[in-house]
Amino acid sequence: MLFGVTTICRWVIGPSFISQHVHQIHLQLLFVGAVVGVLIAALILSRPGRTSGGHMNPAISFTMWRLGVFPKASVVPYIVAQLMGSALGVFLASAVWGPPATRPPAAYALLQPGPGWTAAELFAGEAASMAVIVYLVGFFLRIPRLAPLVPCLVGVLIGAAIPLLGTTTGGSINPARQFGPAVASGQLSFLWVYLLAPMAGALLAALALDRVNKHRTVLTHRLCGTKKDGAPLKEPPENAG
Repeated sequence: MLFGVTTICRWVIGPSFISQHVHQIHLQLLFVGAVVGVLIAALILSRPGRTSGGHMNPAISFTMWRLGVFPKASVVPYIVAQLMGSALGVFLASAVWGPPATRPPAAYALLQPGPGWTAAELFAGEAASMAVIVYLVGFFLRIPRLAPLVPCLVGVLIGAAIPLLGTTTGGSINPARQFGPAVASGQLSFLWVYLLAPMAGALLAALALDRVNKHRTVLTHRLCGTKKDGAPLKEPPENAG
């Protein structure tokens, strides 16, 4: 993923035919978002993606465990692999494309918040953005007819986040997305925010999903006249309400 992201940034934002004719940063980010969204959906649907679960985001792996659909023992190995893959992808792209990929404006596809953003504001923005994405993904996963659409949903959400948030929070929403570029460039400012904020947002979304699911379960049992263990409820008194 990071090889693809760095390559896309090199040819859209770095010196190229595209950047010579598309000068407006929002249009560039719109183009980057569209291509990255397709790339992510394709990677999830690919054979390696189907085999591994298509987790390229530590926050998603963490959430899948919290939702009970991913083993706890695999969370840390997945996160380590995702961060390693991020660094390897960026270094490979810089080796293939050379200075145009490593120098500004492409600069290893490194993200930075907009001018004037504090660490606290950035943390809140990244966490909130990740929470929205995780909640929608979790909602789709819990509805059988919507679950097959998750790869496309993730691609659309990430693709939309890039032009919408690119000039404000940077639109990372993935600890692995920023890890490789930060390590390769040596620009570690705000890295802790980009690493931790999506995890916090994912946790909040998982808690919200659990709460909604428990509420629906209780409501279903009440409507069906059964207890949580399936036993019938006692008949109400004749003079009840």
